[in-house]
Amino acid sequence: MSHTEIHRSHRVGWLRAAVLGANDGIVSTASLIIGVAAANTSHEGVLLAGVAGLVAGAMSMAAGEYVSVSSQSDTENADLALEKKSLEKDFEFEKNELAIIYEERGVEPLLAQQVAEQLMEHDALGAHARDEIGITEHGNAQPVKAAFSSAGTFTIGAALPLVVAWLVPVNLLIPLVAVSSLVFLTLLGGIAARAGGASIIMGAIRVTFWGALAMALTAGVGRIFGVVA
Repeated sequence: MSHTEIHRSHRVGWLRAAVLGANDGIVSTASLIIGVAAANTSHEGVLLAGVAGLVAGAMSMAAGEYVSVSSQSDTENADLALEKKSLEKDFEFEKNELAIIYEERGVEPLLAQQVAEQLMEHDALGAHARDEIGITEHGNAQPVKAAFSSAGTFTIGAALPLVVAWLVPVNLLIPLVAVSSLVFLTLLGGIAARAGGASIIMGAIRVTFWGALAMALTAGVGRIFGVVA
């Protein structure tokens, strides 16, 4: 009888960037639209603010992800360069170091030495990167991919409340944008949880709660400034 397990941890990198981008797009743009509309701004002004928020947010997400993940990549590359130099300097020491790591994980000393020797014969740097430093094939930093993923999903997320604001009459703009955005957030939370193998209900509730809070706060601020104006 065959037994197949489906693991999802390799999705963490792109899933985090995609969910963060889409969630940010929906929440920030919907909140901006609602806040501006609550200040008694014209329909055209609301749409202009929404488009500006979409463009600025997408570029901010791309730049932020690229800088952040580039820093991670620089650190990983520095660690790999250091490890490569150590392997060239004292191969036997590095082999014993790897064996000790396996022993601490519960492998018998003699077997740990054999495993370390065979792995290092196959790919010494790869073995140390994975088991000593913690850098894996699926987890290594990819700045450009993260930047495009975040910017793209932000744009898609931001476009949803913006389209609703464009289609609905101005007197219904705030409630319809709010309700539709909460629906979008619920779907996003559920889909992200499903892709990551987590609870769909908890994922949906978590995302929707913070989105509702953000929209409520910005609506309140917009209302205050609208009254003052």
